[in-house]
Amino acid sequence: MRCGRAGRELLFVLSTVVFAVFGPAFVVGFLTLGTFLSVTAIGVPLLAAGLLGARRLGGVQRGLAAALLGERIEEPPPPRDLPGFYGRVQSLLTDPHGWRAVAFYLLQPPQALLQAATVVFTWCWGAVALTHPLQRALGWNQTREGWSIAGYSLEPFPRPFLVSLAGLALLWLAPRAVRLALLPNRLLMRWLLGPHRPAARIRDLEESRALVVDESAAVLRRIERDLHDGAQARMVSLIMQLTLLKETVPEGPARQLAAQAQDTASQAVRELRELVRGLHPPVLDQGLEAALAALADTVPLRTELRVEVPRLRAAVETIAYFCVAELLTNAVRHSGADEARVSAVLDGGLLRVEVEDDGRGGATALPGSGLSGLRERVGAVDGRLLVHSPAGGPTRITVELPANR
Repeated sequence: MRCGRAGRELLFVLSTVVFAVFGPAFVVGFLTLGTFLSVTAIGVPLLAAGLLGARRLGGVQRGLAAALLGERIEEPPPPRDLPGFYGRVQSLLTDPHGWRAVAFYLLQPPQALLQAATVVFTWCWGAVALTHPLQRALGWNQTREGWSIAGYSLEPFPRPFLVSLAGLALLWLAPRAVRLALLPNRLLMRWLLGPHRPAARIRDLEESRALVVDESAAVLRRIERDLHDGAQARMVSLIMQLTLLKETVPEGPARQLAAQAQDTASQAVRELRELVRGLHPPVLDQGLEAALAALADTVPLRTELRVEVPRLRAAVETIAYFCVAELLTNAVRHSGADEARVSAVLDGGLLRVEVEDDGRGGATALPGSGLSGLRERVGAVDGRLLVHSPAGGPTRITVELPANR
C-alpha cells in the first residue's frame, strides 16, 4: 500500500512538471495577448477566455490531486450568470477564482522545480547508489581515485558497500522527502484552486436565506389559497344563508338580528379579502407585468407603466409588487401627485424597479416610516432601496433586487 502511495505521488510530481511548463505558458500567453489586443474588439474576450482556461486547468489539477494524492478540494462556485455574450465576458473578468487560478499557475514552476529536484536527489540517486556494486562489476561508473576519510582509504571493499548503504538510506527517505516537497503544492491548491472560505460561507448563507425566503413565499401562497378557497367561500355561503333568512322571517327583532349578522359577515369577508391580497395577490400568478398593470388600474393617478421582465422567483416578484403598491399608495396619500411612472426592467441579474411621481417631494426613509419598512423588506434578499426626493419634487424611488438568488 505504501509503495502504491509512493508511486501515485511520483506520478503527481510528473504531472506537476508538465503543468508547470504548460500552465504558465497558457495563462501568460492569453493574458499578454488579451492585454495587448485590449484596444480591439477581440482583446477583452481573449482575456476572459484565458481566465476561463485557467479555471478549467485548475479543475484538472484538482482531479489529479484527488485521484493521486487523496486531496479532495471543493470546486469553487461558478462565475455569475449574466445574460448575453458581453455579460458572460464581464462575469469571467470579475470572477475572483479565475484570477486565483492564474496566480496558482504563476507560482507553480518553483514548486515543480523543488519536487523534481527532490525526486532526482532521493529516488534517482538512491537507485544509482544502491546498484553501485553491480555497476562496478559490469565495468560502469569507474573512478580513478578512491575515497578516503581521515587518510584511511575506502578502497577496494568499503566504498561500494558504503555507497550502497547510502543509496538504501536515500530510497528509504525518498517517499517522505517527496511527500514533504508536495506540501507547498497541497497548501497552494487548497488556497488558490478551492473556494475562498469566507466567500464559500457567504454563498452558503445566501443560498440558505434564499431557500427560507422562497419557502416563506410558498407558505404564504398556500395560506392565501386556503383562505380564498376555504374560509372566504364559506363566509360567502354564510352571507347567502343570512340573506335568505332575513327575507323569510317576518319584521321584528329576528329580522334585525339577521340583517346585523349579514352586515358583520360582509365586513368580515371584505377584511378577509384585504388580508388575502396582503399575503399574496392572486394576480401575481400571471406574472409581475400583469400584477403591476392591475395595480396601476386601481390607483387614482395617471400611471405610466413600463415592464420588461420575464417570470422571476416568486419571492422576488412578491417583494417588487408590494414595493410598487406601497410607493403608489404613498404618492396618493402624501405627495399630492397627479401622475406617476412605474418601470421594471431586468439589468443583468438585477431587477430594477423605479417609481416616480410629480408630487411635492421631501420623502425620507426615517426609522419607523413606510420607506424604512420597505428598505428592510428589500434587504431580506440583498436588495437596495434608493430615495431621491428633493423638496418640491419630483420623487424617484428605485428598488434593486437580485433576480438570480
